[in-house]
Amino acid sequence: MTDHDYPTGPLATGDIDSDSPFTLPGFFDALTDGRLLAGVCTDCGEHLLPPRPACYGCGSRAVTIEEQPRRGLVETFTEVYRPPSAFADLAPFPVAVVELDSGARLTGRVDADAADIEIGSAVELAVRDPVAEGIDPDAALSYEDGWPLHVFEPA
Repeated sequence: MTDHDYPTGPLATGDIDSDSPFTLPGFFDALTDGRLLAGVCTDCGEHLLPPRPACYGCGSRAVTIEEQPRRGLVETFTEVYRPPSAFADLAPFPVAVVELDSGARLTGRVDADAADIEIGSAVELAVRDPVAEGIDPDAALSYEDGWPLHVFEPA
């Protein structure tokens, strides 16, 4: 992990712009660059992934940005049979809630058969190009253009 000059809380409205890691575009820009970022509340320790400028645990705006590990364990999962149209050709596919080694939780598709996944399975986050994954680029909303996919792979 590398050090970056990320804003820290308490945050004011002027501290956040569209490039900020506290926004979805900023989060996905960092992910494209190979950095998985979470907000961490300095008051209660809650991890906010993707980052947000205010803690949903305690409401504090004393939030910092920290890089997160890519490895974690499957907490729960399901298999999606009727996905949004952009993902229709991939169905059925498993989606899991993964607790990263830092304690942060992230939901994502798992690149494995559902029969091969168990609660507690070790996985690692991979960042992929949506077009290479068979996702129709015209299905993305205008502000999602160029956003990568995050997928968990068995570790």
